[in-house]
Parts: sequence; structure tokens; C-alpha cells
Amino acid sequence: MQFGESIPDNLENQWRYQLDQFVDENKQDLGALAWGLKNEWEEEKDVLGIDLEPEPHFIRCSRQSLEELNKKVQGKIQEILGIIDNYNFQEEVAMIAINKGQIKLLYYQCDPFPPICFEEKQKSLDSLIEELESTMKGINWY
Repeated sequence: MQFGESIPDNLENQWRYQLDQFVDENKQDLGALAWGLKNEWEEEKDVLGIDLEPEPHFIRCSRQSLEELNKKVQGKIQEILGIIDNYNFQEEVAMIAINKGQIKLLYYQCDPFPPICFEEKQKSLDSLIEELESTMKGINWY
């Protein structure tokens, strides 16, 4: 595990670094989006995802699809499932990012809390998605 701001020298990990930067710069917007979608979805165990291929876009990850993936990878994402099952979406944001056969958990406590972020944004979910996806499309994901 590497700490600090240096960009990884291998292409396999550069997208993770860039994703961390994107999340850091857009924490409140992502918190608002995650909160809004979580309240709109009927399945409470579904989680917001970011798929970077073929171009960055948001997806809905069902609990069933994550369990199937966990089986395919011999339980290697079990810890991620545990976090997703137990995070407090009133205070925290948990999302999955997918890129080139790799997965990354995005998990943080939002300040202010996601419901407040959503209320303060005063934007539709479609507008938030459009803005964030546009920002992601402007990033060179290597």
C-alpha cells in the first residue's frame, strides 16, 4: 500500500489513482447522487457503480450480480460485500468502480452527510449524473 500523492508507475494502477482524485474532488456531488439513487431504487441492497469502459458511466450494481461476481472470483470480494451490506448510507458513501476486469471499492464518510448534500445541490439526479459523467469523460484513464 502506497501513501501520498505520487502517480503509480504501472498502468494497471493509474486508473485507481485517478479515480481517487476524481472522488476527492467530487465527494459532495457523489454523495448527493448516491443518496438520491439509493432512495429511488426499490432494492435497498443495490449500490451505485462506475464503469469506466468503454467510456465512464454510472451503473446500478445489484446485490445478486455482486454475489455472482464473488463466486466467480472465489470469494475475493467478500470484504467489499460486507462493507456494502453494512455501511450507513445516511452518513457514508459506498460505490463500486470497474475497469478492465478490475474492481475498486469507493467508501468514505461524507461531510456534510449525503441527504444534506442532495438537498443543497437542488439538482435532478439526471443533471448530477450528466455533470459527473461529463467530468469523468474528460479524464485520461490511461
